Amino acid sequence: MTPQELKNSILQLAIQGKLVEQRAEEGTAEELFARIQQEKQRLIAEKKIKKEKPLPEITEDEKSFEIPESWKWVRLGDIFQHNTGKALNSTNRIGVSLKYITTSNLYWNRFELENLKEMFFTDAEVEKCTVKKGDLLVCEGGDFGRAAIWKSDDSIRIQNHIHRLRAYKAICTEFFYYLFYLYKHAGWIGGKGIGIQGLSSNAIHVLVFPLPPLAEQKRIVAKIEELLPYIDRYEQAWSKLEQFNSRFPDDMKKSLLQYAIQGKLVVQCPEEGTAEELFAQIQQEKHRLIAEKKIKKEKPLPEITDDEKPFDIPESWKWVRFGMVIDMLSGYAFKSQDFKQEGNYRLLRGINLGVDTIRWNDTVYLNEISDKLGAYKLTIGDVLLGLDRPWISEGIRVAIFDDLQDTFLVQRVLRIREIGAVTNKYAALILRSALFMNAVAPQTTGISVPHISPTQVGNVAIPLPPLAEQKRIVEKLEQLLPLCERLK
Repeated sequence: MTPQELKNSILQLAIQGKLVEQRAEEGTAEELFARIQQEKQRLIAEKKIKKEKPLPEITEDEKSFEIPESWKWVRLGDIFQHNTGKALNSTNRIGVSLKYITTSNLYWNRFELENLKEMFFTDAEVEKCTVKKGDLLVCEGGDFGRAAIWKSDDSIRIQNHIHRLRAYKAICTEFFYYLFYLYKHAGWIGGKGIGIQGLSSNAIHVLVFPLPPLAEQKRIVAKIEELLPYIDRYEQAWSKLEQFNSRFPDDMKKSLLQYAIQGKLVVQCPEEGTAEELFAQIQQEKHRLIAEKKIKKEKPLPEITDDEKPFDIPESWKWVRFGMVIDMLSGYAFKSQDFKQEGNYRLLRGINLGVDTIRWNDTVYLNEISDKLGAYKLTIGDVLLGLDRPWISEGIRVAIFDDLQDTFLVQRVLRIREIGAVTNKYAALILRSALFMNAVAPQTTGISVPHISPTQVGNVAIPLPPLAEQKRIVEKLEQLLPLCERLK
């Protein structure tokens, strides 16, 4: 149950006469209603208010719930004198300039009165539009039905989109404030109008309310206000739980990724060898590829310091620099003036790369590409990392290419290809991890377009498991991560 549902439930009990007991010595609502009508007739006789047409009888269909026998169903117009304020007219400068409030100043049970504007009021308008202590004000437009009681000893004027409700005879105005609160939040007040819904004077005049005896109204309000602090505490706890629940799937996902790269997600198997042996094999393979001029020789990367090792890893693993165990290539600077909407060769740009996805809704093509640029052609399984804005609110911009169409890589996107030491899915796992983000985030440059360089990516120290264990880690994650998504 949400805090709003809990509050509605308590208010529902209150206006059904189920929150406090009924007491015979407090009289009946019928008697209270008679006294209110007597006062109303006196005000009419003294010409302080106008005589109105009798309000229609309340039908059974308008009685939404059962109320105690000592209560009575009434229309608002029988209990309150009400009117709206003055319509704003900048050309009318008759009278005296006075401050006024609009619906933008009126909130539930409070007012915000900074920077009030002024307009001119005649003596008659001042009488009609002035609010005094104890008046119940209700929004006609905007968030129609929103209400607050004016509790200040200072008077104020109202604009025409606010109803001023002033009881004919002393009642517990707070009880009727809570009635409006419930009616609004339970969806029992419906506005009319085109563009902006509103609560017109006619609509509010015939609203049907339950009327308890006066003493019981006060006891109901006292009980509600006794319970409100508990509702507030419930709301605070509920909000914390909601925040926890909303974060939990992503937090769980991050925890699983962290466990994976720390060697805590699957067991280590001695028969799978060690990362040291794997590293030696890959260096041998790398030298062969360099000798065959299939990849370029690179400068030796610096030794990994203890400060670069943020956590312990299993004995069979090894800390290595990312660039030592994969083949990286940044995209080619194709000329944008050659881009076509259709063509023989598709181009993958940074704009096409998202989190775990490649979007082809803004794709460009080339009709011709030189054979010398064959290295920039993507193959299925290539891991792609956006160098511009490498991460967004949803995560790191990393995806695995899995398309048969001839596609070439454009600059500002890094292609990462396995060479025997790291599987493509484990490489993608590393790039999506907090370890990678924490390593490159301080090195991001550029204000308008933050970016990282291939060199920075290659220098990141990563934990390297044996090849078979990498595959088991990825397999376990592919089982668990969809479960996290289902929690959202």
